[in-house]
Amino acid sequence: MTAVEHVVDGSELRTKRAVLQAFARALSFPDYFGVNLDALYDCLTDLSWLPPGEHRLHWTHAEVLRRSDPAAFAGISEVLADAVAANPRLTVQVSA
Repeated sequence: MTAVEHVVDGSELRTKRAVLQAFARALSFPDYFGVNLDALYDCLTDLSWLPPGEHRLHWTHAEVLRRSDPAAFAGISEVLADAVAANPRLTVQVSA
C-alpha cells in the first residue's frame, strides 16, 4: 500500500510557528493543535483523524528554516524523528 503524501513547501517558512502551521494544514491537524513542539509530537503520533494506512510528510526547502532559525530547525527535526519512531503509520522526508 502506498503512503498518502503530505507535502509542506518550506521555501517561504522562516519561523518555527510558520512551519508548525504549515504542518497542521498539510496533515489536517485538529483545531485543538497548540502550535508548539509538544502538540506537534502529540498530533504526529496520533493521526486518528486521517484515513487508515501510512502517511508520509515531505518537508521541502527545509534549509530556509535551518538558516533563519537553526534552533527551531533542530527542535522540529528532533520531534519529527521521535514521532516517526513512535508511530509506524508515519514517515518523514526532509529535503534541502
